Amino acid sequence: MRQLVVISGKGGTGKTTVTAAFIALAGKAVVADADVEAPNQHLLLQPEVRERRDFIGAKMAVKDAGKCDRCGRCQEHCRFQAIQEMEVDPTRCEGCGVCVAVCPTGALRLEDEVTGTLMISETEYGPFSHALLEIGAEGSGKLVTEVRRNAESLRGEEPLLIIDGSPGIGCPVIASLSGTDLALIVTEPSVSGLHDLKRILKVARHFGVNALVCINKWDLCPELSRKIESFCEDEGVEMVGKIPFDPGVLDVVKQRLPVKDLLKTRAGEALVMIWDAVNKRLFEENTFEQ
Repeated sequence: MRQLVVISGKGGTGKTTVTAAFIALAGKAVVADADVEAPNQHLLLQPEVRERRDFIGAKMAVKDAGKCDRCGRCQEHCRFQAIQEMEVDPTRCEGCGVCVAVCPTGALRLEDEVTGTLMISETEYGPFSHALLEIGAEGSGKLVTEVRRNAESLRGEEPLLIIDGSPGIGCPVIASLSGTDLALIVTEPSVSGLHDLKRILKVARHFGVNALVCINKWDLCPELSRKIESFCEDEGVEMVGKIPFDPGVLDVVKQRLPVKDLLKTRAGEALVMIWDAVNKRLFEENTFEQ
């Protein structure tokens, strides 16, 4: 099963909408939403959740007050200042276990902490793996890895896994990107869009993933779009298309119309052409060659 990840160096470029259009065009595909901190692919796909389970992504120090002799060693050794007046502050505790190791009375222990929820759903377009990280919780990269594992386990006759990647360049992005066959970077004609395109391209290259680029809303600033095209040409990166700004896309999203209605918009024509180029590259034998 080939794996395509749609990513962006920053949020708000239209990555999820582009991914949704690809899902409609693919016919048969397994889908994964790897943006676990602020997922929204489900708003477009309107899935029916079939399975839901807790994700244990961290440890938390817990104190047995009956065993504590208030010696203060835990507070002295905690580098995160998570123990104040002999009480554990759950917002600061990193679950490192130092307090447990230095406690002479065994008053402290580490317990598993639920940091998110994993879901497997069914959509009109195929199976869907997604998740939601708890507010302020750690381990987003671990949760993304589990989302991808679940997606890979859903493989049936589908030849393709489409991953709606996380924005940025941090741990969840690395977990979204690594091991995939091809990445499409969705950028926008803004100063930050070009800056973050450069960053995410470096990440893709570091992990040996071949990347293509498309510009969303290119006509909002043709001058910056030309700069992005020049950058891609200088870097030897294939520009597979430009999507015009189209209020019709917003209407589809706001009215919760079927994802396939995206293809009926003016932007939809560009999305079809970009998909054709991506699909061709994805199933070429030399996809892995840089």
